Amino acid sequence: MTPQAKLIFTTSLLLGTTITISSNHWIMAWAGLEINTLAILPMISKSHHPRSVEAATKYFLTQAAASALVLFSSMTNAWHTGQWDITQLTHPTSSLILTSAIAMKLGLVPFHFWFPEVLQGSPLTTGLLLSTVMKLPPITLLFMTSPSLNPTLLTCMAVLSTALGGWMGLNQTQIRKILAFSSISHLGWMAIIIAYNPKLTLLNFYLYTLMTTAVFLTLNTIKTPNLSTLMTTWTKIPSLNAMLFLTLLSLAGLPPLTGFLPKWLIIQELTKQDMIPAATAISLLSLLGLFFYLRLAYCATITLPPHTTNHMKRWHINKPTSTTIAILMVLSTTLLPISPMITTII
Repeated sequence: MTPQAKLIFTTSLLLGTTITISSNHWIMAWAGLEINTLAILPMISKSHHPRSVEAATKYFLTQAAASALVLFSSMTNAWHTGQWDITQLTHPTSSLILTSAIAMKLGLVPFHFWFPEVLQGSPLTTGLLLSTVMKLPPITLLFMTSPSLNPTLLTCMAVLSTALGGWMGLNQTQIRKILAFSSISHLGWMAIIIAYNPKLTLLNFYLYTLMTTAVFLTLNTIKTPNLSTLMTTWTKIPSLNAMLFLTLLSLAGLPPLTGFLPKWLIIQELTKQDMIPAATAISLLSLLGLFFYLRLAYCATITLPPHTTNHMKRWHINKPTSTTIAILMVLSTTLLPISPMITTII
């Protein structure tokens, strides 16, 4: 892909995201989502590999269906209430259709089937965009319509997402698929709290974006597509692998790392709302995710020879680690002590 094309698509992504998150009218929000979809498609299929083309096709079909549902829900609401304002989505049928549409755009269970396949067919940098930037506009729409959403439906989808994200990630060997199921699991945590405390959903999303960006950029630096090659990368950049270990544990939500903060606050809020069974269920189901994060962390750092992989050892690289990765990794592991300041901000 030429630099000019890359610039155009990146600008379109930023433009689409900005239009959606700053709009009050449903048609503007829909237009922003469409710009986003059209901008990311060439980035997914840029390698011209059959798997990439398949991923782009699946992505396009799913997002087109979800966008049609967004339009349908807003038109139904306008028909009954005369309002095109995003925050005035008060009709219950429109709320249900919108929840389904946003779940399809995000990859929440039961609309999650496309996400691991698309992520597996995309390059790592595009996978990073799909897991973070492309999730921001739909989450913003959920945030703006949160007072009229159905809490029972969202709780069911959230618990199922956490269960399926953890369960289906257990047996994977491809790192991008593991990160896709990790994303589905984290989306469950965001969805369960959106109807009660939307700001916590945004906090969870920001911290998830921070940690996932660190992991994706690290994997892109050490060029690792699957677990068997991850086992041989500890010889390449040992310090980076050690920090990858901590970032993966942070993604799993272990204290005293950054990833524990949103889980802690969400469980606290659910307890205040008398949703102790839901809080217990989602906490126990996150242990499934902990298992595959530990597996990734083990493969990245603790595996020492002799082991059964047929890959050659990588040459040690003396090139300094990118400053961006270094800053992201430090933030991904050390933000828990300033949680009182974060909670006062939100």
